[in-house]
Amino acid sequence: MSAISPQYSRSQVNRAGEVLRQSDSPDSARLEATDVLSNWRASHNYPINTFQATLRTKLITVGKQNIVAQRLKRIPSIVEKLGRFPGMELARMEDIAGLRAIVSDLDGVQRLNDYYHHAHFKHVLHYEHDYIREPKDTGYRGVHLVFQYRNSRSEQTREYDNLLVEVQLRTRMQHLWAAAVETMDIILKSKLKSGMGLDNWQKFFAATGSAFAHLEQQPPVPGYERLSASETYQLVTEMSHDLAVQETLSGYKLAIHNSQIHDGSTYYLLSLDPVAGSVQTRAYGRDSFQLATSDYLKAEEAILAGSQQQQAVLVATKSIRELRWAYPSFYLDAEEFLGALARIERLATGI
Repeated sequence: MSAISPQYSRSQVNRAGEVLRQSDSPDSARLEATDVLSNWRASHNYPINTFQATLRTKLITVGKQNIVAQRLKRIPSIVEKLGRFPGMELARMEDIAGLRAIVSDLDGVQRLNDYYHHAHFKHVLHYEHDYIREPKDTGYRGVHLVFQYRNSRSEQTREYDNLLVEVQLRTRMQHLWAAAVETMDIILKSKLKSGMGLDNWQKFFAATGSAFAHLEQQPPVPGYERLSASETYQLVTEMSHDLAVQETLSGYKLAIHNSQIHDGSTYYLLSLDPVAGSVQTRAYGRDSFQLATSDYLKAEEAILAGSQQQQAVLVATKSIRELRWAYPSFYLDAEEFLGALARIERLATGI
């Protein structure tokens, strides 16, 4: 596996974040800051791979129908987050390296959560939040664990110590909800994921998140505590019809446009152009991470210079099947989410 080492100090990384946070920074300064950020982001690949290997081993004991996916956060998303949180330092951003486990049910989530809390490793649990017991008011649910990477066994890997890796644990239903929000953001050119704009759609996804919580017999989303399960199902059904959710989401599903994609690859660069109705997928082997991250940066720079609607992300999964299921929003695929909505409507109408 090829690895990229951090080439800048944390103070240099934070200064780069300040440059990128300011929209009026000179182009030359932004270009230099982007180079710093790109290296800082890429250096997280070594620790995230360590966590990914451990998680896959543990998932064998949880069940067969589970998925592990990892991604390095998109530069536009990093810059947008810096803008939303003026006091945030780039070197302390917790989700630049994101690892996600999608399991079939809550029991699987709990078993993984217990494992991480009792694991015998040197990594330090830096932050945790159980958004299943305490859902976000947006409707988001899942468990987030942020670790500081530590490796006392090898001097060669000490340079990665204290880099942060976020581990997300989700049930299949929780993942359907989160992917549907991302898909709708792309279609509507909105920022629902960040809890911004389009009030009617925000309320729909919050209510739907609460309905999904009832289906999993978990606490409802804040603001919907007084509604019973049946009342929540009825509300979601009415809102879904009013917003024409079925019609909005069902007509988009995109195909992979690259005949060279095959199982056996490790990294995938997804480039989505919703206007053209296409998603390009480029595959890279395990030892080609440096090329992958270079192409990733080039794709982001092209997007920033052109259409802001386009998106690119570098991810890692075990297979093509896992790729499409872990990142359905990049294929504008909300089929399973719509199936869950249909189930809620049946419960609401008593059919």
